[in-house]
Amino acid sequence: MADKENRELVKKESKGLTKAETGFFSPFEEMERWFEEAFRRPFFAPSWMPRLKFPDVGPMYPTVDIFEDGNNVVVKAELPGMKKEDIEVNISDDVITISGEKKSEDKVEKKDYFRLERSYGSFTRTLQLPAETQTEKAKASFKDGVLEVRIPKTEAAVQKVKKINVE
Repeated sequence: MADKENRELVKKESKGLTKAETGFFSPFEEMERWFEEAFRRPFFAPSWMPRLKFPDVGPMYPTVDIFEDGNNVVVKAELPGMKKEDIEVNISDDVITISGEKKSEDKVEKKDYFRLERSYGSFTRTLQLPAETQTEKAKASFKDGVLEVRIPKTEAAVQKVKKINVE
């Protein structure tokens, strides 16, 4: 009798899965189903309670573009919400390292409530430069959340480029 009730329960829960026709799940399938069900709703909360939403933290490293512009190597990094005082740029030989620390504080005070959220995070990006450069002549600027570093190529790097005609 219990076996028949178990098959009926499995058929109702599975809603048309081919496994439901046999009436049994393997132990691994059963465990996977439990995990999926557990993560669909909050722990220690009734199923009718909505899930809590956490703020989107996003990646803790900047998006970086490296390209050659004439006789310069240009590195652009998106650093929204940062101050130039919190950014550090180091260049050695053929490697550039951009690092920084982002600090954020959101404070709301109203008659009925008070909320204060803080977030901190640091990042480091180390990237290979595509050509030999004159690191002592590098210049960096920061405007509207975008860091731009321009590094002149060496004469040898400029001379290595040879245009080839396509036939």
